[in-house]
Amino acid sequence: MAVLTSAPLQFVASIPPVTRAFTAATVFFSILYYWLYWTTGDALPYLVLVPGSSIFYPWTFVTSALIETTIFELLFTLLVIPASLKYLERLWGAVETLKFIVVTVGVSNIIAFGLNWLEYVVLKNPVFLYEQRYHGQMALQIGVLVAFTQIIPEHQVQLLGVIKARVKSIPMAYVTFSTVMCIIGFQCPYIVIQFGWLVSYIWLRFYKKNSETLGGGPAYGDRSETFAFNLRRSYCNLARPSPCLRIPHILLPRSSI
Repeated sequence: MAVLTSAPLQFVASIPPVTRAFTAATVFFSILYYWLYWTTGDALPYLVLVPGSSIFYPWTFVTSALIETTIFELLFTLLVIPASLKYLERLWGAVETLKFIVVTVGVSNIIAFGLNWLEYVVLKNPVFLYEQRYHGQMALQIGVLVAFTQIIPEHQVQLLGVIKARVKSIPMAYVTFSTVMCIIGFQCPYIVIQFGWLVSYIWLRFYKKNSETLGGGPAYGDRSETFAFNLRRSYCNLARPSPCLRIPHILLPRSSI
């Protein structure tokens, strides 16, 4: 009995601290949101990011990531994010992992906030301020995919037991999914996937502090050619299985950043 009791505790203790705390906070605040929403019916602007009111609740630019508004979203996040963060935290350390989370989520939400205000100013439609509630970890999901593209780009994974894909092709597939959802009218929250993709890449490419030093000082970013962003190559990797999708490749630039 003692062994059965200690096994779960040992498993929890083996999880790095940032991953453990972030996962626990996601579960706690998501359940809190469900309870408050069903008991009050309020939009809860102090928990999720509502562009028209979040200026009065600035913490929501980061903490809204801890709120998954449906059970399906929560289960998907718990399936993907804890294992990913555990891997990254053991590789990067707690501080760099925490900075990556805050930057990816926070900056993506700030951009979404600014976009919604711009849409309101141009279109004069209050829907963009009060009817769109940004939440969840879609920005972080694409962020960890970008991180894996940097670390293990050629690793092959099997999705749903059927689809095989290299890690480096998955971020563009997720961005394409985001684009489709935005086109058919679901800007919120899917637009943050695109912002998270851009923000996480810029952070890892230029600003993340590395463990090794350069010239006696800390080294930042990853300027290697293998992690250089190439729009044409990214779509080539995504569309390679389908010849009909190769047509746009000739229209895409060859430059890398």
